[in-house]
Amino acid sequence: MAPIPETDSTVSRIYRAYEQRENRRPRAHLGASMIGRECERELWLSFRWADYPRYEGRILRLFARGQREEPAFVANLRAAGMEVLVVDPATGRQYQFSDLGGHVGGSMDGAALGLPEAPKAWHVLEFKTHGAKSFAGLMQNGVLKAHPEHFAQVQLYMGWSGMDRAFYLAVCKDTDELYGERIAFDRAVFEALIERAGRIVFAAEPPPRISESPAFFRCKFCLYHGVCHGALFPKANCRTCAHVTPRDDGAWHCARHDKTRTTDEQHAGCPMHLFIPPLMPLPVRAAGEGWVRYEFGEQLIANVSEGAAAPAGAVPFASAELSLLAVDQLETVISAKQALGGQVVNAP
Repeated sequence: MAPIPETDSTVSRIYRAYEQRENRRPRAHLGASMIGRECERELWLSFRWADYPRYEGRILRLFARGQREEPAFVANLRAAGMEVLVVDPATGRQYQFSDLGGHVGGSMDGAALGLPEAPKAWHVLEFKTHGAKSFAGLMQNGVLKAHPEHFAQVQLYMGWSGMDRAFYLAVCKDTDELYGERIAFDRAVFEALIERAGRIVFAAEPPPRISESPAFFRCKFCLYHGVCHGALFPKANCRTCAHVTPRDDGAWHCARHDKTRTTDEQHAGCPMHLFIPPLMPLPVRAAGEGWVRYEFGEQLIANVSEGAAAPAGAVPFASAELSLLAVDQLETVISAKQALGGQVVNAP
């Protein structure tokens, strides 16, 4: 019998289906699950859509594992005698909260009443899955020390919901062992988190890095490593544009067009786009009407809006062109532009 050719496989198609379904647009708000992370620059780059991280199918399926566990957690709690709500009685939908005009928000896993530790108190529910190493750290150190971003997340949900207790329920994916921890509401922590979120949302330029070394261990595994440490140009959309500002009512206002930009318009951007200069991986040399000139070694390039005249002596680039490039490709592209003209375009 002839061997079956393996140019494709069922498994690879499963992974590819995840990639096609899940690698979509970044979300419009800063999520409660992120606000407790250490690096404010990471949060700002995420909120400003400075890059569009893409995951391989296996990782996306791993992320979905947490969603698949949620019904099991709910069934476990109900079987143990607790009342569990997974939708908000006021809306008939999942518990959802927002703040700062909608720039910040999150979806709560549920609420429970009847926990034996405090039978009369409603608790925010937060469900998590962990690998063996992460779960061991959780067992040893508790949520605050082992996973401060999870601690911050439940503090936000308690502050928004009005409940003063949370129950954090986690499972080890390797052994199916459960860990539960009750967490008390701390208003000072909640208010500090909202203040931090506002500082990030309304910052006009990227906050400082947690390390100036690209090799720093926390930086190496960050999804925004390339943009943050100057290896990649940012993506071109309204949130990376110097003309557009988030407002405290939740809107994004474009000074160039003097209008509010919808979420779809923000993703699309426009030909008038100019990158926020401190977001760029090159030092600024000068700026003018519709252009910013940058140094690149001994050469000069200009980020130029449509219709604007490029400054003398600088190779012009639209934002959409730069967003397709890594910095180490720029010298070759400059030479090609000088010799042949034309524009950088995405391969079909």
